Amino acid sequence: MLDVAWILDNSDTAEAVDGDNNHTISPGLQRKRRFLRKSKSLYGVNPSTQLGPKAALCQDATLTIQDPSSQKLKWCKAPINALVIRKPGDREVDKVYKEVIELLVSKNLRLYVEEKTVDDMELSAQCVSMLTQYNGERDNLSDKVDFIVTLGGDGTLIHASSLFQNSVPPILAFNMGSLGFLTPFDVDGMGSAVDKALAGEMSLTLRTRLKCVIGQKNESDCVPHIKDLENGQTHKSSRLASYSVVNEVVIDRGPSPYLCHIELYVDRRHITSVQGDGLIISTPTGSTAYAAAAGASMMHPSVPAILVVPVCAHSLSFRPIVLPAGVEITIMVSPDARNTAWAAFDGRCRTELKHGDSLRITTSIYPLPSLCKRGQLEDWFGSLAECLNWNVRKSQKALDLELHSNTTTTNSSASLDSLADELTLT
Repeated sequence: MLDVAWILDNSDTAEAVDGDNNHTISPGLQRKRRFLRKSKSLYGVNPSTQLGPKAALCQDATLTIQDPSSQKLKWCKAPINALVIRKPGDREVDKVYKEVIELLVSKNLRLYVEEKTVDDMELSAQCVSMLTQYNGERDNLSDKVDFIVTLGGDGTLIHASSLFQNSVPPILAFNMGSLGFLTPFDVDGMGSAVDKALAGEMSLTLRTRLKCVIGQKNESDCVPHIKDLENGQTHKSSRLASYSVVNEVVIDRGPSPYLCHIELYVDRRHITSVQGDGLIISTPTGSTAYAAAAGASMMHPSVPAILVVPVCAHSLSFRPIVLPAGVEITIMVSPDARNTAWAAFDGRCRTELKHGDSLRITTSIYPLPSLCKRGQLEDWFGSLAECLNWNVRKSQKALDLELHSNTTTTNSSASLDSLADELTLT
């Protein structure tokens, strides 16, 4: 895969020396620069590691709050190969699919398209010569694709993510699906969006993914932390299955009529027993999906966190919780459970968890780089309003201040007169 970098603007760190002129910057100028940088973003600058007058973080510890506005796309080399993924079974997509292929070929990009999606399409000889058909279940595209274009909805974007268990190329997602919460671009502006993406003139949302490993009894214990296990590979066992997830992992009771009874561990410490219909382990991106329907708070995708959300728990005090990104969550079927449990990864690869099996989940080091149409915050709040009708209601009518003032004065006078009459009678 072509080298791509996400530009992270670290200029928020105050410098004591001016690199251009090689002279010391005055404290006043440093404070002024810090102020200007702080006002640039709600997320502020990198937090200080000094803790009061006599304490500080260890030298090897870093504390960083990433500024969303600093995540920009940069092409280390010009992209050569693009992957085009379309929503199947939609006639409206057929026409746009052909237009996208012709547009990208005109940009001298070699294209990877799914098998049989172009068999009935009338394409020029030039387009045909630039196409390579692939099979998602058989072919590994990890080191072949520089750039991804999706035509569809959120499911199409999630499918694209599933093809890359490790590093994912930048994704330009056009909305042609049912909801389109994760696909901000309209096909009407396709040409302009492609030009900006290829020129590296777009910001990015690095959507956290979850790394999930399923192992049978004692098989996953050979790995101290699953971050040390490469996706798609095995470690001393051919039965360790690994997945990367964009939205959520759902553990439920499957076809059984009994409760889902599972044990929840965080960093190898037992936290609680879960009894109910199931449990959702979600990314911030997935917080607006199944997790939101189960009562979780909706989180911006740049927040480094993992959500743990019960599904119809048999305890009114079991509320959704948010854990810091990077912790390892382990799910096991309780020894007292009357049935097994089932796990689904972004709604796919449904797998049975038997007694003794373990499902281990942590934050993947390979995020999903989704290109932004306007910006991280603008795209997210726009999707909340347009797709979920977040906080949409009719506005309360304003008061007629003159009429309200007269009515209030009259009522107050009448009340005082009534009180005076009552006092006279008594």
